[in-house]
Amino acid sequence: FCTPCLQECLKPKKPVCGVCRSTLSPGSRALDLEKQIETTETTCSGCNKKMYLSKMRSHAASCAKYQSYIMEGVKAVTKEPLHNTRNFPNRFTFPCPYCSEKNFDQEGLVEHCKALHSMDAKQVVCPICASMPWGDPNYRSANFMEHLQRRHRFSYDTFVDYDADEDDIMAQVLMRSLRDK
Repeated sequence: FCTPCLQECLKPKKPVCGVCRSTLSPGSRALDLEKQIETTETTCSGCNKKMYLSKMRSHAASCAKYQSYIMEGVKAVTKEPLHNTRNFPNRFTFPCPYCSEKNFDQEGLVEHCKALHSMDAKQVVCPICASMPWGDPNYRSANFMEHLQRRHRFSYDTFVDYDADEDDIMAQVLMRSLRDK
């Protein structure tokens, strides 16, 4: 999370989870876990130096070989950017599927439909879903308003890398897990 978003979530009056926004309750320190972190040895994946888990974060920040190891993984799953922008779907603005008014961002489309089309029972294609790589541009929601409220409470851009190939990422994760025994 960026600092302003995290600070907003941790305001003293009502601290909430940064992901689901549920109220955080005060907890106690996990002393047994702290002790386990301080007494468990590990090896740096970059320079193979042995150390305790509690020291790994500060070591990783200064270990050039570890930084190279991380960048290898990033390069392995990063694809070249697409140069043909005509085939790039617009995932930032959407038309209303009821009245064809244009240029709504996701939140604006939800608010527009709630305000003006909440009683419209016509089956329509969700323009947000249709713009996604996994979206079906021909699928018509039986209850579009409920679909909007359930599926589009947050922006996919926060959680999804549209250019990453799922199979490449999975292969890279599996290779790393085998290498990082």
